[in-house]
Amino acid sequence: MKNQKHPKYQYVVFQDSGADFTILTKSTATSDETIKWEDGEEYPLIKVEISSASHPFYTGKQKIVDTENRVKTFEKKIKSANTEVLEAKKQKRRARRAKVDAIKAGKRVTLTDMLNDL
Repeated sequence: MKNQKHPKYQYVVFQDSGADFTILTKSTATSDETIKWEDGEEYPLIKVEISSASHPFYTGKQKIVDTENRVKTFEKKIKSANTEVLEAKKQKRRARRAKVDAIKAGKRVTLTDMLNDL
């Protein structure tokens, strides 16, 4: 078996900063940061945002972890999209009302004009 083919499988400490939870396990993940563990040895440190100590499935509590403002940007995008859709609907309504008003006033409106507004 070639040595260069497989990554190094070693002890690594995973730390959930939101829940103050750390666990020592084996992994192929690497890191430049190290931490001194309870046994006195130093191990590579991998920082994670969600673990079993903070995930809603395991804790039963809903918690939003938003480190990069993803929720705010998503809500902003949805709000602007909804605004554009509502504005387009308002314009269609205005055009339909103008056609109805024109018909009521006795002006001639073609069937194709009416169908284009749908």
